[in-house]
Amino acid sequence: MPRRNLRLYGVPVRIMISADMEGATGVTYTQDVVPGTEQWQRMRRMFTSDVNACVAGLHDGGATSVFVNEAHSSQRNLLLEDLDTRATMLTGRHKPLSMMQGIDSGVDGVVFLGYHTGAGVDGVLAHTYLENSITGVWLDGVHASEGRLNAAMAAEHGVPVLLVTGDDKACADARDYVPDARVAVVKECVSRYAAICSPPARTAELIRTEAAEGMKHAGRYAGEATPHRVEVEFDATHLAHAAAVVPTVELTGVRRVGFDAPTMTEAMKAFKVVTAIAAGAVEGIYG
Repeated sequence: MPRRNLRLYGVPVRIMISADMEGATGVTYTQDVVPGTEQWQRMRRMFTSDVNACVAGLHDGGATSVFVNEAHSSQRNLLLEDLDTRATMLTGRHKPLSMMQGIDSGVDGVVFLGYHTGAGVDGVLAHTYLENSITGVWLDGVHASEGRLNAAMAAEHGVPVLLVTGDDKACADARDYVPDARVAVVKECVSRYAAICSPPARTAELIRTEAAEGMKHAGRYAGEATPHRVEVEFDATHLAHAAAVVPTVELTGVRRVGFDAPTMTEAMKAFKVVTAIAAGAVEGIYG
C-alpha cells in the first residue's frame, strides 16, 4: 500500500499530471479540441485553468513539485505562459510512453486530468486513442478506457492515481479502475457532443479541493510487472488486417486483433504501434 501523508516525513513529494483535453471544463465538440480552430484557442484557456487548479490543490496537499505531461493530440495545447509557476511541463509529441511519459521517473502520484470514457461507450467525445476508428479496447478481458490502460501502467511502476477529472461518465469509469482515487466531475454528459457544464471558476474550486484530498494517498509502493493481453476492435476489416502486420499481433475476428505483452509498459508501446498503423490505413471519408 502507498505511504500516507508523505509531507510528514519531510521528503520531497513529486506528482505527475497526465493532461488530456476532451474531459476539460467546457469541452463538448470536435472544434473545441482540434488545434488551429478559433474554438480550440478559447478552450486552451479553460484547459490551462483546470491544470492550474490541480497544481494548486496538489501543493495545498503537500506536493513539493508538479510535473505536467501534455497528452492531447498535438500535445501543444496548454498555455505555458499562463501555467502555475510551481509546475514544469513536458510538451510535444513522439514520447515513448505517450500519455504516461514520466511515470517511471520516481513520481509519488499521478493525476488523470481532462480524461474521458473509452471507445464504444457513452461519454463526451468518448474514444480510445483514435477518435473514430476504434470501437472497443479490452485489457485482460475488461473493456478499457485510456484511463484504465494508463492506471495499469501506473500500478506497474508503483504509482497511485490520486485524482481523475472529466465528465460524469469518465469519473464513474475511474471509480471502477481506481476506487481509492478522488474524482472531480466538471460536466455531465448529455450526448457525445453535448454536456451540462459548470463555469471554470466553479470547476477550478472543485479540482483544487479534490487534488488536495487526493494527496493523502501519495507515495510510491512496490509495483509489479506482469503479463497482459490487449484486444482492439475497429470499425472496418481493413484496419484490423493492417494492424495484424505488426509482429505478435494476431487477427481474432473480422475487425478485431489481439496481442500479449510481458509487461503493461510493453503492452502500451505495442498498442501505440497498432493505433498508428491503423490510423495510417484510413482512406478518406470511407475510413
